[in-house]
Amino acid sequence: MKMFDFLGIFVPLFFIFVFSLLIFNIVKGIKEWSNNNKQPVLSVAAKIVSKRSHTSNSTSVHDGHHHHHTSTTYYVTFQVESGDRMEFRVSGKEYGLLAEGDIGKLTFQGTRYHGFEIK
Repeated sequence: MKMFDFLGIFVPLFFIFVFSLLIFNIVKGIKEWSNNNKQPVLSVAAKIVSKRSHTSNSTSVHDGHHHHHTSTTYYVTFQVESGDRMEFRVSGKEYGLLAEGDIGKLTFQGTRYHGFEIK
């Protein structure tokens, strides 16, 4: 009987926690989007100092069939003339075209990457 009392409290609390995290992430994303829209679009001289990628895998089972999904997110770190470094998420195509040490003009708006023109 005590086990069911515990589950009767724990399960609703778990769903409230998950729902709260979901709402928090949605609000955070909207705030970042809004903040980026308020920023000017800047173009500055920059150098690519590093590149990295993050690969995630997920597996699910549906009707006895295993489904695998892999996704890769690409990031490039730029160093501007002041010495500051900024990391932006880029597309896979652009990631493949850029190399560490490339020098050019970085265009961005807040945390939103717009492009990089190599000199």
